[in-house]
Amino acid sequence: MKLLLNVYLPLLPLEALCPRWCDPAPRVVIDQGRVLAMSREAARAGVRHGMRATGVLAITPETLFLERSPDKEAAALEAIATALMRYTPEVAFEEDFSILLDVSASLRLFGGPHALALGVHRSVTALGFTVQLGAAPTAYGAWLLSRSRRLKGQLLRRRVLSMASLTRRLGLLPCGLVPAAVPFDAWLNDVGARNLGALRRLPRAGLLRRTSKPLLAALDRAYGEAPEMFEWLRPPLQFSARIETFERVEHAEALLHGAAGLVLQLVGWLAAVQQSVRMLAFYLEHERGHAAVPPTLLEIRLGEPSWREEHMMRLLKERLAKVALSAPVIALRLAAPEVEPMAPPNATLFPEPGGAPEDFARLLELLSARLGAEYVLVIEDVDDHRPEVCNAWVPATARQARSQVEEILDGRPFWLFPKPIKLILRDNRPFYGGSMLKIVAGPERLEAGWWSDQTEARDYYKAQGSEGACYWIYLERVSGDLRWYAHGLFG
Repeated sequence: MKLLLNVYLPLLPLEALCPRWCDPAPRVVIDQGRVLAMSREAARAGVRHGMRATGVLAITPETLFLERSPDKEAAALEAIATALMRYTPEVAFEEDFSILLDVSASLRLFGGPHALALGVHRSVTALGFTVQLGAAPTAYGAWLLSRSRRLKGQLLRRRVLSMASLTRRLGLLPCGLVPAAVPFDAWLNDVGARNLGALRRLPRAGLLRRTSKPLLAALDRAYGEAPEMFEWLRPPLQFSARIETFERVEHAEALLHGAAGLVLQLVGWLAAVQQSVRMLAFYLEHERGHAAVPPTLLEIRLGEPSWREEHMMRLLKERLAKVALSAPVIALRLAAPEVEPMAPPNATLFPEPGGAPEDFARLLELLSARLGAEYVLVIEDVDDHRPEVCNAWVPATARQARSQVEEILDGRPFWLFPKPIKLILRDNRPFYGGSMLKIVAGPERLEAGWWSDQTEARDYYKAQGSEGACYWIYLERVSGDLRWYAHGLFG
């Protein structure tokens, strides 16, 4: 089952033109002479959707009027989608200012659905936009939940994880949430289908004759009865993001809030392309026209490649605190001229290769506490020349400091058999695997164990079979008979 997260941005037209970190005066967006969107300040003053400009001026004369800009709306959607690529590379645009995320493969990485939803909400809010989230096993179901409002005085839950829960939630939603059902609103009310549950209980053949195929297709997609196809966004090969300040900024520190949104986009782009950045290039754009001033370039070089937002923002804050602007700033642009591949950090139980020794020690302690000391073993050197004794497995938490065997015995194989294999003899020559073994090196004489009544006296040889494999064999000298054993295999 997939979990799809829909990000609905109901006030995108206004926020795309005037981010929240600008002037807090009441603002409205006008489309064809009527109010399309408004800021919170304007809403508190009494401005409502659909109101004419003259009516707005009568209520709040200080209101700033902004014409709707589809180009800026598209740029804002693209900026948000880029920032959200830090959570998943599968991001797509949906209708009505919505962005779809397939987060089914990201749940464990970000700590589960709730933690991931909080992260998405924080990222979008940090960019200056109002957001409503919906999560469901189907994309259209998540889209409908994200656009739902209060129902009978209670807030409907917008995030569900199972198809059974999604079916119950969708059944309570009004039919008007589905755009394909709006033209048939009067007829649906007459037959008593005021929510999707009642609509879905109507006979399908009759519903098709009286409504349309797009309506039935939308219901099938929402309830998971029809496949959904998406066109996932592809990140650009080079990163470059720009934002206007909306008003002249004369102090560099005041640019930090706007620059944070650009850094969020950069972090999302780096995660999508699996790159890390070594140098940041901030361009502070000044006046245009006759009084044009070349952009001020701030280069921030990192000691180590990184894709961490906190690290980059800390460096940027220190740099902006020391900048004296030669002219007011009207826009910011961020580029990443130097990037390089970087493996993502290891978020699993096991530490990174080459990490600090204390990280590995903490891992052993944690495993021993969870599984039991007898199930977490480490290898330990023992001062003994016998191959089967010189290495022993002991509990990780009970390991004692022992002297290392300083003498490295060359010529021994890496792979030892669990138990020596007795070889057959033909004409006093050892055979193994149906072929005679030819001795090519040796002997290495070993005598040990006399202090524990387990005396071993062996002569080790390197032998080669007719098939070309090399074995480590020994002749046992304790008894009077000749006994040959195979003890290891050379790679």
